Amino acid sequence: MGNTESVVVQKRLARFRPEERPVVEGVFDRLQGDAGGSAGASQKTPAGKNLTLEMLQSSLGSLAPDSMIKRLYQCMCSIEPGLATPAASGKTSTSAASGVGREQMVIFLADTLRGTAEERAPLVMSMSRRGTEAAVTCEQVAEFLQDLISAVVQILVHRGRLQGWKPERMGDVSQGVKLLAEQMCSELKPADEGCDVSCLEDWIFRVSQVSLYLEMLVAEGLNVSLSGRPAPTLLPPCRETPWKDLKCLLDLPTIMFLAPQLPDSYSAPWRLVFSTQLHGESFTRMVSGLTKHRPTLLLAKDSKGHTFGGFASHTWEVKPQFQGDSRCFLFTVFPRLRVYTATGYNQHFMYLNQNQQTMPNGLGMGGQHGYFGLWLDCDFGRGHSRARPKCTTYGSPQLSGEEDFTLDSVEVWAVGKPPEPEEDEEANRKKKSVLDSDLEVKAMMEISGKTLHSQGLREPEEDDEQ
Repeated sequence: MGNTESVVVQKRLARFRPEERPVVEGVFDRLQGDAGGSAGASQKTPAGKNLTLEMLQSSLGSLAPDSMIKRLYQCMCSIEPGLATPAASGKTSTSAASGVGREQMVIFLADTLRGTAEERAPLVMSMSRRGTEAAVTCEQVAEFLQDLISAVVQILVHRGRLQGWKPERMGDVSQGVKLLAEQMCSELKPADEGCDVSCLEDWIFRVSQVSLYLEMLVAEGLNVSLSGRPAPTLLPPCRETPWKDLKCLLDLPTIMFLAPQLPDSYSAPWRLVFSTQLHGESFTRMVSGLTKHRPTLLLAKDSKGHTFGGFASHTWEVKPQFQGDSRCFLFTVFPRLRVYTATGYNQHFMYLNQNQQTMPNGLGMGGQHGYFGLWLDCDFGRGHSRARPKCTTYGSPQLSGEEDFTLDSVEVWAVGKPPEPEEDEEANRKKKSVLDSDLEVKAMMEISGKTLHSQGLREPEEDDEQ
């Protein structure tokens, strides 16, 4: 596998299992071979030559934007094998024209796939900076994130890992990418001069998606298959959705952001149980969808283009009391992607009432009567989001474009695992004769004079009303 005997490289390789090390060391030679093969036998790259940008593009071209590939290449070139990190000044130890050496590749793979936040921070710094500056701006980090998230979405599409979602029948992916990048950047804590390595280290430690997305890009793009590390699931399964007639309010990056916030995370399937596009502007029909499932995610879009909603941890009940628990939250999708969780100030998590004379009729989450964080009136089409300055229950600001808003569209998704059959229902099912499953056969046998022997062998059914 060439000269990989330096102490730095050996320490990096020690992070991998013995059976994984040849895979990691073999990436360098394989990328050279792939590039040579694509150019024809006469153009095959000589063994030992450094990797070029074109070789990296040949491997990653369909899975990442070209701007992201150039960021990866820039980062690899900047690694100082003696220091095992990118040069702090931004200068490259090997010029871009000379390409990426074997040791640089091994160090890069080890730090992106098995590194700590401290080791990944210089890599992110190198991929975000434009020149030789010692710090980067939040805007530069956001641009890096947009390229990274775009690459992750492309991988999900090209690898067939959409889990039943249909991007062509959903919201604008490019807009979702920008909003998710901005949300992740909102967690940065830069100094006056910008984001230095220590700032990025703290951020990477707290925002786990940075490492997750980077690891996914490198492992998938460079085809590094490590034992015992399956590809991460970034989307929950989507089931029984009539995509032909739907234009969903969600987009893929938004789901990637919301799914980890849910109790069942990525394991429970999402099912559309109400949509104004499919079921019309009916509060009663929406309530029917809400009260038959647990938990649920409600999304509303107002006439100003703002998209927002709430997560209900419990099955909704129609009653004049508050319900739910602290797992509930409010969120915004556009113009900003944010989640607002329970503050502990009160327990006004969920409220649903209908056809009452003395109490408000509608759906509310957070705040209090007349001043909900999110309120949809029973006279479908109107609502409010009154936060002065913030909703007491969730600490959320005004979610809608205007305090009193007009609805454009609503969706309700059931996002919990389907309920298990009750034990008595399962027992009754087992006690039933095979004839009970086909009443037409039973009737034909009776008409023809056949004796139903099993009828006299079954136990008498208990009368529940006794």
